[in-house]
Amino acid sequence: MLIFMVEDRLLRLPESLRPLLQQPLGRLFSSFSEVVEHLRKIKPARLVTVGDTVTSSFLHAGIKPDVVIVDLKAMRSPIDEKTRSLIDSFSGSVVRVKNPAATITPELWAAIKAAKPPVKIVVEGEEDLATIPAVISSPDGAVVVYGQPRAGLVLVEVDEKKRQEMRDILSKFVG
Repeated sequence: MLIFMVEDRLLRLPESLRPLLQQPLGRLFSSFSEVVEHLRKIKPARLVTVGDTVTSSFLHAGIKPDVVIVDLKAMRSPIDEKTRSLIDSFSGSVVRVKNPAATITPELWAAIKAAKPPVKIVVEGEEDLATIPAVISSPDGAVVVYGQPRAGLVLVEVDEKKRQEMRDILSKFVG
């Protein structure tokens, strides 16, 4: 199985995959309220948020994700004080990992795989690709939500088909 072959080594995003990963990996919603409405309908087994803005939006709305993955940046710039305050308010265990831009490190994989909610994974570097291991490591019925720059929020409903789609993408990484 591919996951066991890749989670123990550094994976680099090849330039050829950038256009694919600029497309939503799940269902794109243009507004946060649409995401919340959809989540109320499907009642996910686990809610994972990837990204500071997405995470702070959920926390501001009083919705506590089970797992949050943040890098304390938005669009590669330090987050504002309000966003930082919301992320700091998340109660649960905190795991700190290093993950350079355009990579998935074994350290990030391990933190996501071992995540016991509630947990906040704080990435030194960049968390942009964390959606892939988050989908692969989440149970059926979980939801992973991340931001799609200048478009909205992407909601990925986890099942074996979606996990396989993520594994297929990973098989094209350099590692």
